[in-house]
Amino acid sequence: MASGRTSDRVCPERTCVGCRERAAKNDLLRIVVIEEQCVPDQRGTLPGRGAYLHPALNCLDLAVRRRAFPRAFRVQGPLDSAELRRYLEQAAQQEEVRHGTPCGSGTSRVGSRSRLR
Repeated sequence: MASGRTSDRVCPERTCVGCRERAAKNDLLRIVVIEEQCVPDQRGTLPGRGAYLHPALNCLDLAVRRRAFPRAFRVQGPLDSAELRRYLEQAAQQEEVRHGTPCGSGTSRVGSRSRLR
């Protein structure tokens, strides 16, 4: 008789405040508010209420447009997300350098050769 327990470890899930999709907590970036500014919490150890966001600019744009940060942090008025935007832009640039051109933005040598034939 089975006990109902699984041997797989359960990974906690959180909802992205931008796109509203559920994802593993490890795949999302924790955001906290410090002095009316949304600040990234890479290690997940800063005190206070946290909100989660995919580390992508499109999710940040959705969250800002939907006014999701004030609602998630339960504060009145807008919050400054400029520091968070800078962090995500730097992360995107580092990812681009690490992996070459982003998908679909460049042509590969194989693709250009096959077109010549």
